Amino acid sequence: MKLPLYRPDPAETTRYLFFTGKGGVGKTSLSCATSLRLAESGRRVLLVSTDPASNLDEVLETRLTNHPAPIPGAPGLEAMNINPVEAAAAYRARLIDPMRGLLPESALRSMEEQLSGSCTVEIAAFDEFSALIGNPQTVEAYDHILFDTAPTGHTLRLMSLARAWDQFLDQNTSGTSCLGPLAGLARQRAVYEATVRTLADPSVTTLVLVSRPQLAALREAERTSRELRALGVSHQSLIINGTFETTCPGDTTSQAMQQRGQAALEAAKEFIRGMPTFIVPLRPINILGLDGLRVLLEGDVKPSLVSEPGSAWTPPPIESLEALVADIERQGNGVIMTMGKGGVGKTTVAAAIAVVLARRGHSVHLSTTDPAAHVAQTLAGQVPGLTLSRIDPAAETAAYQADVLGAQGAAMDAAGRALLEEDLRSPCTEEIAVFRAFAREVGQGTERFVVLDTAPTGHTLLLLDASEAYNRELQRQSRSTQPESVLRLLERLRDPGFTRILLVTLPEATPVHEASALQEDLRRAHIEPFAWVINQSLLHSGSCDPLLQRREEAEHRYLREVVEKQSSRTAWLPWQPEEPVGPDALARLAASRLDHGEVTDTGTPSRSGQPRTG
Repeated sequence: MKLPLYRPDPAETTRYLFFTGKGGVGKTSLSCATSLRLAESGRRVLLVSTDPASNLDEVLETRLTNHPAPIPGAPGLEAMNINPVEAAAAYRARLIDPMRGLLPESALRSMEEQLSGSCTVEIAAFDEFSALIGNPQTVEAYDHILFDTAPTGHTLRLMSLARAWDQFLDQNTSGTSCLGPLAGLARQRAVYEATVRTLADPSVTTLVLVSRPQLAALREAERTSRELRALGVSHQSLIINGTFETTCPGDTTSQAMQQRGQAALEAAKEFIRGMPTFIVPLRPINILGLDGLRVLLEGDVKPSLVSEPGSAWTPPPIESLEALVADIERQGNGVIMTMGKGGVGKTTVAAAIAVVLARRGHSVHLSTTDPAAHVAQTLAGQVPGLTLSRIDPAAETAAYQADVLGAQGAAMDAAGRALLEEDLRSPCTEEIAVFRAFAREVGQGTERFVVLDTAPTGHTLLLLDASEAYNRELQRQSRSTQPESVLRLLERLRDPGFTRILLVTLPEATPVHEASALQEDLRRAHIEPFAWVINQSLLHSGSCDPLLQRREEAEHRYLREVVEKQSSRTAWLPWQPEEPVGPDALARLAASRLDHGEVTDTGTPSRSGQPRTG
């Protein structure tokens, strides 16, 4: 299937562009590269991140805030992060400050409590987002506004909030919500409505779906496309990032990488043919800085961007995932959580851990809070002792609404029940329902091993942060007594003998640095990670393909950073010529280890194309 290279034409680019897709597909790199291309053509460009775990700062090598800042070396380009915490603080101030001196301090404290939950953070970020779209005067100085959105689940929620809050404002007659007084929302109603209209206008808005040549990423892009079309966002295009064609025909690793990509594209050909589709070839370097962004679209690599000869690093022995599991199983029960940037392989690592524990005779439950997870499709019914589940936000919300109405509504009069039903229609209810399910899954660790394949970093942190807000929300609404699993959640997450957190990363700049930031956030919450897992490493892959050899050399810096600076315990997983699907393949992956720079127990090919035997 021959597809054109991605070369954005300023004359054909709409004013608003949204880059979305599965975590780890390259949304940030492509949105930055597109912004740079437009700015260098003479356009005035604003690039905005709406991701709670934004890494625009690192890619652009510029410290950003929630106000536009010029990018050094790129005249005409400005960028900003919509920081959810800062946005929430500003949102609270806009609602509460005008009432100081008019209401008693006790009432103001009550409002602050109501506005302290994770849902307030989300609606505050949307408030900032909508100001850039629904209020033309805010961005009149720019020709193009590009949004580097969060991983898919958050993006869909962000897009749907415009309609959800519009509907909620139409239906709510009480004047209150889980966000406190609705006056603050009502004042923004015209802006929200304008946002919805702009998103659906193909003359000004383009949704850019980003994928890798991987079946899971393409399926996620297709699902996102359908759901956003249903929300009225119909002007869409597709970029397939990281396509690869080997120049070394006899090499097992590079041939497998090329064939896997081609097979994924063939399987998704109907979806691909349904919209304008472009490709960006795999590049030999990490895409950082303006020069790196130019390489992404142009392909010309300056010598200064490539590892210097002799800079190779021989790593010390690094453990296998199986060795980590051997230590974890001594406890006999508890929770194992895989965390990290979207697209680093949390699902694969979680599934491998679950398979090893189950095959060692333990009772294991594998669960995900990630709407995009496909783990149940690969292991269902194949491993004795292993059960599977997924926290479905829609199902959990419906069950939560039914529980609250059943417990509280029966004793209410018609007016009181109507008020409760209106409050339960708030978009905030889903956050509470999903959090309650998360706590329930963690609670199962008292009787067995529970392996949680968590959502991408930003959503995970919202779930953890919700532990405090959840208690206040239930007290405000006078709902049923909190489940024991919720009461003990923070205690369990902070207990290193009960909860083991594995930070999963790729040997690349952004995943490593994002995992490092997550580690610091966890430590501030008094939660200490158990170990790091470096996934999909090309180290000693034996490839004779020049591009893969250069990517292998580029890994050394980040492997060293993890092993020597970030983690006291590290496991290593090699890139697999065949995708690790099914119990046997996952068990083999878990057994892989790196001994003094040599790969063992993996069957990874040597440069001759023959597999190593270890």
